[in-house]
Amino acid sequence: MANSPTGRPAPGRRTPHVRAVVRDLVRRHPARWWGASGASALEVLFALSVSATASAMAIPVVDGAIDEMRTAMAARYLEGRIRGARMDAVRRSRAVGLKFEAEPDADYTFAAFGDGNGNGVRTSEISDGVDSSLGSVERLGDRFPGVSFGLGAGLPDADGREGTGEDGLRIGTARILTMSSDGTATSGTLYIRGQRGQYAVRVLGATGRTRMLQYDPGSRTWIDR
Repeated sequence: MANSPTGRPAPGRRTPHVRAVVRDLVRRHPARWWGASGASALEVLFALSVSATASAMAIPVVDGAIDEMRTAMAARYLEGRIRGARMDAVRRSRAVGLKFEAEPDADYTFAAFGDGNGNGVRTSEISDGVDSSLGSVERLGDRFPGVSFGLGAGLPDADGREGTGEDGLRIGTARILTMSSDGTATSGTLYIRGQRGQYAVRVLGATGRTRMLQYDPGSRTWIDR
């Protein structure tokens, strides 16, 4: 092959094929490839092919682990947002609500609102500006790509009921999770799913505390995390 003055392959020329390179090495240095090192060129190529195959097989396993971790992080984040709203309600001595909105052909968004007149956080009063916004609108998928609210098709919910649908929000038709100034809250469960992982954040109304659950496909049950 002709080289340019720089020592690199001349423009327009194709670099030699890997097999040709191996054959050339075997012809020039047979002792290195046959017998002296205990490995033939064929054996080296076989080892390389096995390594490449093993790497390709490992990719789905790694992707699954990353998705599981990302989904768990999203559930922890949501749990933290609920706890923060509860603390904010106690500090303000006024209710604080996380309102969830479904977007067309997209996931839910959510934002915090403060009770402006002492009668709780209400959709109509949010629209009228009585219950004011306490932060920006968020979407789980923006922080955790591939994660959204939802319950996987065919999975039982955290109460063991089958066929309850894929909607990830079980907090009433108003889609507002309210934390009261006395530390209590509206009860509900929010389901978070990734490509493989499935989690839930349960809010216990009487205490306002939260529990994070993970779905175990082997036993088809929800376990505490």
